[in-house]
Amino acid sequence: MSLTNFIRPLFLNRQHQLDAYQDKAEMLQTDVLLKLTGKAAGTEWGRMHGYDKVHTYEQFAQSTSVNTYEELKGFIDRMRQGERDVLWPGQVRWYAKSSGTTNDKSKFIPVSKDGLHDTHYAGGRDATAWYLRNYPKSHIFDGKALILGGSHAPNYNLTNSLVGDLSAILIENINPLVNLVRVPKKETALLSDFALKRDRIAHEALHQNVTNLSGVPSWMLSVLTRLMEVSGATHLQEVWPNLEVFFHGGVAFTPYRKQYQQLITKEGMHYMETYNASEGFFGLQDDPSDIAMSLMVDYGVFFEFIPMDELESERPNIVPLWGVETGRNYAMVFSTSSGLWRYMIGDTVRFTQKNPYKFVITGRTKFFINAFGEELIVDNAEKGLAEACSKTGAQVLEYTAAPVFMDAQGKCRHQWLIEFSVEPTNLEEFATLLDNALQKINSDYEAKRYKDITLQPLEIIPARKGVFDDWLKLKGKLGGQHKIPRLSNHRNTIEEILKLNG
Repeated sequence: MSLTNFIRPLFLNRQHQLDAYQDKAEMLQTDVLLKLTGKAAGTEWGRMHGYDKVHTYEQFAQSTSVNTYEELKGFIDRMRQGERDVLWPGQVRWYAKSSGTTNDKSKFIPVSKDGLHDTHYAGGRDATAWYLRNYPKSHIFDGKALILGGSHAPNYNLTNSLVGDLSAILIENINPLVNLVRVPKKETALLSDFALKRDRIAHEALHQNVTNLSGVPSWMLSVLTRLMEVSGATHLQEVWPNLEVFFHGGVAFTPYRKQYQQLITKEGMHYMETYNASEGFFGLQDDPSDIAMSLMVDYGVFFEFIPMDELESERPNIVPLWGVETGRNYAMVFSTSSGLWRYMIGDTVRFTQKNPYKFVITGRTKFFINAFGEELIVDNAEKGLAEACSKTGAQVLEYTAAPVFMDAQGKCRHQWLIEFSVEPTNLEEFATLLDNALQKINSDYEAKRYKDITLQPLEIIPARKGVFDDWLKLKGKLGGQHKIPRLSNHRNTIEEILKLNG
């Protein structure tokens, strides 16, 4: 008997619970909020903000201001030293190392036991539940999962706390039985040297029956490329004939989709997007025909949203989930069962529908170009590149873009540094197609490009192979869930990579 057929009924109850997303999202979110404030009422933060008297969303919003990492850092530093009952009840042992702030090289995001189980592991469970519902003939549990994760960061450990990439924390705390159905082995999975890890994964997984993949598309592609080199195969199904799904997240899949389709040519290969971060697990693509993801409304996360056009105002109109409008760009704010309160992560989203609430990630509050009033966001960039690639046959592996404020001729433009896996035959044509696509997508960009008065045509600089990996390695961020800043309103990142580009 297929092991998948034996396990499948265990997900039926949760599949029925997920149906409540259709019409009970407000109730589910309100329940989450009151559970969070009720559990934290006795903590230092809860006492400071009167959480014992919070019975409605309005009371919560009045009691607690919106926070960034800088506002919570002092509390988190004390928690890392072993203090109990600060932002969340008890002692929080684990901290996920994330990209830094203006003042610090790294952020340390608390990951409580509650956060692990009611949010992060819940996301993995529900990804499987929805996948099994969508594909009733799946045999996903008849083989093994290749889960690509990060590593510990022992140099950041303190006596009373441990630090690592989120994926390493998940691997370290997962039920030991899961290790029986996953590759690579734990010691390999937690290696910090990505080049060594990639090679070992390729050899360890080569003769396994891998049915599913989980990881960041860019890093997984690197591992699979090495596997193909070791195996000598042309297509991945020659190595893993029963491979059926890639659960991906961390970066947009659009630039990598064609490369995966060329690598895996078998019919019945599926892709499912997840939205998970160090701070929590937020969304899942429940419908394979819809790129939008469902917001996970019954985890240990309470969501709020700030309209992007009000982000810089003194009193923005912050709304709970039931106050959002479709088609509008929002900065996401949330409170979690790991002690992040009204925390602004920096991601931006746009809802495509309500009941159930579905959204797409549109970028970052800091990853955009608005040097000349053009308000170019990552979502625009991804769509523009997709159109240019579709019309030229080119494939983009990595990229970053930044403004050129004024050159020797007094001209201003956007400069793109792109590493192609398949280069366009005519780079100038590709640049024109990208520029035209951005004008169609973004009216502000179009206005600034009008007759080349404000912005000149964009410039593309081809990047040498591996230059973005070299930059990440220089920053100590090669592997794991680290990402290239796609768009920047400054030239710091692109100048550093250009120096390496030669």
